[in-house]
Amino acid sequence: MTPDPHLLNAIRFLTVLPTPRSDGTPAPDWLARAMKYFPLVGAGIGLASASVFVVGCQIWSPLIGAILAIAASMVLTSALHEDGLADTIDAFGGGWTVEKRLAIMKDSRIGTYGALALGIGCALRITALTMLPIWTGATALIAMHAAARAMPAFVMNRLAYSGDTAAMKVSYIETPVRSEEMAFLLVTAALAAIPLALISFKSVVIGLLLGGLLGAMLAGWAKRAIGGYTGDVLGAIEQLFEIGFLLGIAAVFR
Repeated sequence: MTPDPHLLNAIRFLTVLPTPRSDGTPAPDWLARAMKYFPLVGAGIGLASASVFVVGCQIWSPLIGAILAIAASMVLTSALHEDGLADTIDAFGGGWTVEKRLAIMKDSRIGTYGALALGIGCALRITALTMLPIWTGATALIAMHAAARAMPAFVMNRLAYSGDTAAMKVSYIETPVRSEEMAFLLVTAALAAIPLALISFKSVVIGLLLGGLLGAMLAGWAKRAIGGYTGDVLGAIEQLFEIGFLLGIAAVFR
């Protein structure tokens, strides 16, 4: 049976995993159509990260396990979302006009604001993980990676695209995620959170609230700063959701 091309696009976009070659160029709405599978791919990333976390904790310590788990997710995704966070914070912190901010996002170099954002973001995620029991941390990683990749869909449906589509390597048109796709996305994210909910339902609720709050705050900042979203902004929102989610869970167990 031939895999859904939208699923393959989601895997290609979010990870470095090999996939069957596509015979044609992606349709202009490829990102919105693939978005329904983002939590599913995220759950797979989370499962790999959780496995590394458990093994690292057993062999060495919770700190080393947490560092290796975060590093594993970066390797699997080629630090896609971390790059978006750095570019976004650099742009919003160092640009004085919309044009300048968008130009900074395209610059491959990293600035002071971006470096600080990456360092603080990694430190918070790692530290929060070390505060959790091993299996709680493992289930939190699966739920986090799935839920964090669901939030960009909400942003895409509420903000306008502010980047330069003509400069993209593949064609892109601004189109919303459909209601049935959003439903599939939410169900997938909810299923990925069940193992953590069986341990502590309260931690899931607090994690979602804090992660969603941080992501929404950045989305509001993006609307004021550049009038909408870009790919980098979506990546940054995913990262802030991860940070807030883990901090919320750590607060419950603290």
